Amino acid sequence: MMFFRQTMQTAVVCLAGLLLMVPLAANETSEPNARLSISAGKVHRLAIQVNSAEPVALNLALNNATNVEEYYKNRGEKVEIEVVVFGAGLHMLREDTSPVKDRIKTIAETKPSISFQACSNTQENMHKAENKEIRLVSQAKLVKSGVVRLMELQEQGWSYIRP
Repeated sequence: MMFFRQTMQTAVVCLAGLLLMVPLAANETSEPNARLSISAGKVHRLAIQVNSAEPVALNLALNNATNVEEYYKNRGEKVEIEVVVFGAGLHMLREDTSPVKDRIKTIAETKPSISFQACSNTQENMHKAENKEIRLVSQAKLVKSGVVRLMELQEQGWSYIRP
C-alpha cells in the first residue's frame, strides 16, 4: 500500500508539472505572432543625421538607410527614412562635391521610402563662403534648418541615429 501511495504522489507531481508547462510553451510559440500583430500596420520611422563630409561616414549613413529599408521590406512592414544633412554633411548632396551622388540617385529611384533633406542654412553659409551658387542633387529637398528638422522628427516619435 505504501508503494502505491508513493507512486501516485509521484504521478500527481509529474502531471502537475506538465500542466504548468503547457501555458509556458503556448506563450513561447505565440510570442512571434504577438510581435507581428503589434507592428502590423505600424510605420517605422528613422531619421539619420549626417554632418560629416567624410566618404566613409556618408557611405555608412547610406548603408544604414538601405539596410533598415530592406529589413522592414522583407518583413512586409512599412518604413520611412529621412537622411538629414547639415554642416559639412551637405557635401553629400552637393552636385559639385558629392562622392556618393550616383548612389543617392540609385537609392532614390529604387527605394522611395528613403528621402534626403538638406539644410538651407548650411547651403546659404557655403554660398557666402565660396561666393558661388551651391547646387544640390535633384533628390535633395531643402529644409530651413537640418537641426530643427531632426528635432521635429524626434518630437514626432521618429527613431534617430547618427552613424
